[in-house]
Amino acid sequence: VQLVESGGGLVQPGGSLRLSCAASGFAFSTSAMGWYRQAPGTPRELVATVTSGGITNYEDSVKGRFTISRDNAKNTVFLQMNSLKPEETAVYYCRRMASTYWGQGTQVTVSS
Repeated sequence: VQLVESGGGLVQPGGSLRLSCAASGFAFSTSAMGWYRQAPGTPRELVATVTSGGITNYEDSVKGRFTISRDNAKNTVFLQMNSLKPEETAVYYCRRMASTYWGQGTQVTVSS
């Protein structure tokens, strides 16, 4: 099993980033997937999930700004992040839900 995140970087407040997570080694199309984030000194928190059928759910603070999606043909899950805030600076991880499989994370820094 492998989950590889990409797309992080430095962005100004109010800017956008699109994260990708390429999955392999398991039945991606029938797996629920999620994005989490962890800032230094804080617990890892769930940001968004998408079921195998495409049903999405979001943490309250990102509703209307973040969009999780998936491309089963490419075994990839995405997180489109708009109107980013400095407090959303964190390492962002993807996860196969209900499993111990995590990616290595990608750093997102929101700063002017």
